[in-house]
Amino acid sequence: MFMGEYNHTIDAKGRLIIPSRFRELLGEEFVLTRGLDGCLSIYPMDEWVAFEEKLRALPLTNKDARTFSRFFVAGATACQLDKQGRILVPQTLRQFADLDKDVVLTGNLNRIEVWSKEKWSENCNYDDMDSIAESMQNIGIVI
Repeated sequence: MFMGEYNHTIDAKGRLIIPSRFRELLGEEFVLTRGLDGCLSIYPMDEWVAFEEKLRALPLTNKDARTFSRFFVAGATACQLDKQGRILVPQTLRQFADLDKDVVLTGNLNRIEVWSKEKWSENCNYDDMDSIAESMQNIGIVI
């Protein structure tokens, strides 16, 4: 399980250090792709395969299903860590997530999210957590 929040930088060549705690769980090869809310997502290969199977099961006749699948798969790239524990983030993904220099990596159970520091701050407004927690009860999450 991925958890925690880590601040790092992405260098001019697009290389990003993956925190050592995350490296242990990722394995030798993993997938980097677009994520929701303007972040990137990193999936261990077994999690990506499970997600991919769900995408394959979507009906091709449904336009939203095609768009949803395309969003994740078209931007996906297989990654391996270099000797310094870094990955190369392709330019298209850096642009999508507005990754310039300061980056926040967060664990989110089965995946890692990669955020620009600015977007992370914008999306982490927890002022309405009581209301959000209440709405989670509707889908079976009770604290």
